Amino acid sequence: MTARAEDKTTPRVQAIYPTKGQRTRERLLDLAYEAMITKGIAATSVEEIVEGAGITKSGFFYHFQDKHDLARHVHLRYRAQNDELFDTLSARARELSDDPLHSFLIFLKLYAEAIIEHVDLAPGCLVATVAFQERSVAHDVRVANVEMVAEWQTRFRDWLDLIMRAYRPNTPIDIDVLADAGWSAIFGSFTLAKTTGPAGVVGAQLLLYRETIRQVFAQSDRLTIS
Repeated sequence: MTARAEDKTTPRVQAIYPTKGQRTRERLLDLAYEAMITKGIAATSVEEIVEGAGITKSGFFYHFQDKHDLARHVHLRYRAQNDELFDTLSARARELSDDPLHSFLIFLKLYAEAIIEHVDLAPGCLVATVAFQERSVAHDVRVANVEMVAEWQTRFRDWLDLIMRAYRPNTPIDIDVLADAGWSAIFGSFTLAKTTGPAGVVGAQLLLYRETIRQVFAQSDRLTIS
């Protein structure tokens, strides 16, 4: 039997143009994310999300079981978006330089620029929100948050390991501490920005971390990577 023309084209059209249901779902996730990082998960209600989206409660429950299920999917999307960003920026940095140190410095510059743009749009950190409001978050979301951050730490650690194989640092340094310093700068500066107001502090702290990496290996001997 020959498939109808619309049967062949529908999947591609849906991929390009999200359905009304998909748009509604994304709108709910957007509203929930903004509310959760602005005032916390406990203070975010289904009612306000429904009102903001302009739908009924039954429309909400068509997409999510409850607020915990909503938070779970907010976190899943957050991780997927950030993983995609890391992959894209890492690939771009390695395209521009095959030297591990130079490519990491390029990546940090690109990431700082992306963070600056993000903070201007939605200041806040979902990692900190989940970590500091764990009693308001389902167990599986707390576990996923820990696993996500650990995976991000590994990304920095593995890149720094390549650098340490290629360059001799100017001072003895623990590679795990050096990797964690980057994420401390990122997560800590999000908290600082939310507390004191200047969103630019996030990008500035990441660029300072970038300069720290550069100084640690500045004028060091280039080694042969084994």
